[in-house]
Amino acid sequence: MKVSREQMAENRLRILDAASRLFREKGFEAVTVSEVMKAAGLTHGGFYGHFTSKDDLVAQALASTFRARAEDTQDIAAYLDQYLTPRHRDNPGNGCPIAGLSAESRHQGEAARAAITQGLQTQIARMSRTPDGDTSPEMRRAVIGSWAAMVGAIILSRAIVDPDLSDEVLRETRAWIRGESEGSAEPAAS
Repeated sequence: MKVSREQMAENRLRILDAASRLFREKGFEAVTVSEVMKAAGLTHGGFYGHFTSKDDLVAQALASTFRARAEDTQDIAAYLDQYLTPRHRDNPGNGCPIAGLSAESRHQGEAARAAITQGLQTQIARMSRTPDGDTSPEMRRAVIGSWAAMVGAIILSRAIVDPDLSDEVLRETRAWIRGESEGSAEPAAS
């Protein structure tokens, strides 16, 4: 039975969505093509009609995720309250691909690393703009530092088995970025 172009496009999106979620939940190596296709509600045989390899799927799933999430990005202050939360920490399959996959991405091919790079560049550029569309080196520096702290806090909070410490990492990183800390080390973004 021949599948329409519209159905092929819909199937491809279902595969990319399933792959993205599974990769963020389990990591690249722990997810099989069969598992992705099953999660998408499709058979394994249809995979190669959409992708040349699992590496191709990884790169395209990352790029797709960043495109979809780019619309959710606000300024760094607004994003901070959504990002450094127990909800985000506890739901990696629906969370930030950079926090979930950047460490693993260094073992992936160039296309996957390029997708991570492009996603990060887009995120930084978007968050560095003021409401009137301007940007400055100081604002970019603040965004990069804050973003790195946010990603690191999510990674650490997911690794910690003590729930109180995990929550504290999120809470204190959020406060530090906002400039609410009392030490001499001031965050770049206020």
